[in-house]
Amino acid sequence: MQKVLLYYKFTPVKDAELLKLWQKTLCESLDLKGRILVSEQGINGTVAGDIEDLKTYVKQTKQFPGFKDILWKWSEGTADDFPRMSVKVKKELVAFESYNEVTVTEKGVEGTGVHLKPHQVNELVEKYGDDVVFFDGRNKYEAQVGRFKNAVVPDTRTSRDFITELESGKYEELKKKKVVTYCTGGVRCELLSAMMKKRGFEDVYQIDGGIVKYGEAYADEGLWEGNLYVFDGRMGMNFSDKAKTIGVCIHCKGNTSNYENCALPSCNDLVLICESCKQDPALLFHSKACEAQAKAIAK
Repeated sequence: MQKVLLYYKFTPVKDAELLKLWQKTLCESLDLKGRILVSEQGINGTVAGDIEDLKTYVKQTKQFPGFKDILWKWSEGTADDFPRMSVKVKKELVAFESYNEVTVTEKGVEGTGVHLKPHQVNELVEKYGDDVVFFDGRNKYEAQVGRFKNAVVPDTRTSRDFITELESGKYEELKKKKVVTYCTGGVRCELLSAMMKKRGFEDVYQIDGGIVKYGEAYADEGLWEGNLYVFDGRMGMNFSDKAKTIGVCIHCKGNTSNYENCALPSCNDLVLICESCKQDPALLFHSKACEAQAKAIAK
């Protein structure tokens, strides 16, 4: 049986290149595939393979100083959902371009929001109602197919957009509310919640383990709605067969969670398109400009 394993850990790393080489050698020895980012801030990874090999990977990785208490998140999937095993060194674990304002210690990122277990999220909403606001820490297209009920979805295409978005003045009315940030596995909210607190948001929280852990606890019986977008061959995952389909096809406006890559190879954008509309090749372009460019190349 195969699984996908998602994890991260913010802790100081003295030699990121050495960590990279060790992780790459370990993963290759276990025939795992996936993506791992390492930096002097820690590690952030998604790996897939046979479950026994993944258990060995967990056991070995926990031996590295600072990685003993990593929160591991398991999900359905296989190694075939990833093209290869990629291990890279980056300046930041998440590209918020916030390196100079973030301090990472053995205890993690300094000044983050309060970590909430899934049941504590529900309890907070039950107690404070509309005074609780969910704030999506992902990219806008991820939120189009799945999000927490009534969540605020920032206008972001990449993580780099968040600082500008937070400083735009759009969210002043949220600064005195209880703001629950969320993302896929929690890594982005470690930084986002800290950045929000530095910009005057007074009562900030984050979901421990992110959407993945919340979905494990409540599936589609809680406050989450829709499909969880993931950055691999699966493209998305549902927590149960009761999942709502909240995404909207850009052409027929029918409900869908299906994303396709733009038909223009040089375009990195995704097209939210239903199974019916995608049968027409002309509809698989992100925009009219992409379609026109493809036609010009074909001439």
